[in-house]
Amino acid sequence: MDRHTLFPCETLAEQYQALLEVSEAIAVHRDLPALFHDLASRLHRVVKFEYMRLLLHDPDRNVMRFHILEAPDAKFYDVLACQDLPVEESPGGWVWQHQQPLVISNTEIETRFPFVTEAVRQQGVKSYCVVPLTTAQRRLGALGFGSSLQVTYDNADLEFLQQVAKQVAVAVDNALNYQALQSFQDELANEREQLAHERDRWRLLLDVNNAVVSRLDLREVFTATTASLRRVMPHAIASLYLTDTDNKVFHRHALAFPEGTGLIHEGFVGPIDETPAGPAFRSGKPTLFHEDDLKRLNSEIGRFLLAEGVKSGCCVPLLSHGKTLGTLNVGSFREGAFSPDEVDQLKHVAVQIAIAVDNALAYQQITELKNKLSEEKLYLEDEIRTEFNFEEIIGESSSLKSVLKQIATVAPTDSTVLIQGETGTGKELIARAIHNLSTRRERTLVKMNCAAIPTGLLESELFGHERGAFTGAVAQKIGRFELAHGGTIFLDEVGDIPLDLQSKLLRVLQEQEFERLGSTKTIRVNVRLVAATNQELLQMVADKHFRSDLYYRLNVFPIMVPPLRERPDDIPVLVRYFAQKYAQRMNKRIESIPSETIALLSQYRWPGNIRELENLIERAVILSPGPDLRVPLGELISHPAALPGELLTLEAAEREHITRALQDANWVIGGLSGAAARLGMKRTTLQAKVRKLNISRHS
Repeated sequence: MDRHTLFPCETLAEQYQALLEVSEAIAVHRDLPALFHDLASRLHRVVKFEYMRLLLHDPDRNVMRFHILEAPDAKFYDVLACQDLPVEESPGGWVWQHQQPLVISNTEIETRFPFVTEAVRQQGVKSYCVVPLTTAQRRLGALGFGSSLQVTYDNADLEFLQQVAKQVAVAVDNALNYQALQSFQDELANEREQLAHERDRWRLLLDVNNAVVSRLDLREVFTATTASLRRVMPHAIASLYLTDTDNKVFHRHALAFPEGTGLIHEGFVGPIDETPAGPAFRSGKPTLFHEDDLKRLNSEIGRFLLAEGVKSGCCVPLLSHGKTLGTLNVGSFREGAFSPDEVDQLKHVAVQIAIAVDNALAYQQITELKNKLSEEKLYLEDEIRTEFNFEEIIGESSSLKSVLKQIATVAPTDSTVLIQGETGTGKELIARAIHNLSTRRERTLVKMNCAAIPTGLLESELFGHERGAFTGAVAQKIGRFELAHGGTIFLDEVGDIPLDLQSKLLRVLQEQEFERLGSTKTIRVNVRLVAATNQELLQMVADKHFRSDLYYRLNVFPIMVPPLRERPDDIPVLVRYFAQKYAQRMNKRIESIPSETIALLSQYRWPGNIRELENLIERAVILSPGPDLRVPLGELISHPAALPGELLTLEAAEREHITRALQDANWVIGGLSGAAARLGMKRTTLQAKVRKLNISRHS
């Protein structure tokens, strides 16, 4: 084929003229489609082609993307236009990889690139060439030309087309960069808009939060909130509804109109279900309402909003601790004024306002209780005091005062204390008093009843265990001694600790260290031990049920708590104390206790000690219908004067024997039938005994 067939222009100068026109077209056009349309019309004069296409490499997916620039048949666009092919399956991919031009002289015998070759063959392309599209900075892709004639392109054509491709590559690179810049600028503008929106959103929440934390008055909170809300979300009207205690009606606490028209506070709104806020309150979710919804309500509040020109609105529930307190309502003169984003913003504002409402209601309740408390008068005389002021340790007897002196003596030390006494005598109160008067009072008092813990779990409770130490130990557990570090541990019923565990307890007391179950790591603690028991530990030592070395380690400072029957002088005081305590708790008025009742209670043996007395007085307060304490004394008759097998002290036995003789003699001391003659002693001697033992007819 001769040059005249391939090139309509016959001189090399015309090729240079074509290149110059290509440069001019590149300078004129920034849009790629317009540029290639212009190039195609200019190149037709110097190059034979019917098809022209641009192939760009996508680095993210490593594919070649086809862009058809010119084709005589529109169907060709449907075959290859904007299709993506792997680099290895595309002629343009081969050119892009090797940076060399590619010439296919006859598509009928070409076997490479089967998909592309078959597609162009079906469109009548007999030969085609592809040249690299590359700038000094990067490889962009390739530029392809196709002809309906075979062997259309020779070396001279390739050399000219490569010159064209170099200029086109610069234009494509500039266009891609421009598109990327435009895209970046659009993204930047969107981000700026979003940031401005977020800034306004957070500023609103900050303003509302500041209003909540700095004000207790709901009107002030609402006024500050609506002023901030209007800057971010223009609206015509806003209101705050709170419900009554029965959740049946709304009361308006604030109503805000556009700026300049002022605020209307408080007022009855109506039944909840007759307001546009009803669905939001019932469902606990924000709801939107429209003009038709207000018309369907046919209520006073609906007519009010229609008269004000409200076309749409949003109601958001005020939720606090699982309870709906009311609603925040915002209305607009426009239809559909509130977008989903604005509804979400109102939800966050409602959370802050709910906190303010909750705080205001709590403050109101506290104020009411405070006023009520200041108006109440004390109607039971407070006579329950001791010279040591040991909180709930009540009494004035010499035996109790002796115990309190012992407490005051040992408390400042870190010595181990063993509290002994019958059940119900208040051993735990003694332990708490020792801790509160010690230097460890700022730290924890850890209490544990050894009799209440199963034997198999006692060691774990005392010293803790590691995960997997035994079946069921699914996690690490901290023991009581470790919890009491720096403080005091009170072990009640210490006599119930099994022998195999007593040695470990002894080690903790002596060395202040132990290991958790399942661990070899030694843990050091600084703990003071206060132990208590109602058992005779010495007898248990003799019976080999308690270690003697542990007993002596516990018995550093023993305190014997006297039973209530040895503190008869404290019974009247305790009765008045418990009567006052439970009367106040039950909101009753107990003004007097019959002296006969006090006398009978003082004579009772109290096998359950103070616990039994306290339970009896609590029951008496419940049963008393008026201001006089009515004690069910009949319940005491079933108890004997002394417990089976119990030995009275010599003083108690003597006191009881003399009292019985006086009662039999009708409280006559002298004479042949008097108590002195019955007891076989002188009258003066009996009188001295009565004074010493503090025996009286009403005691």
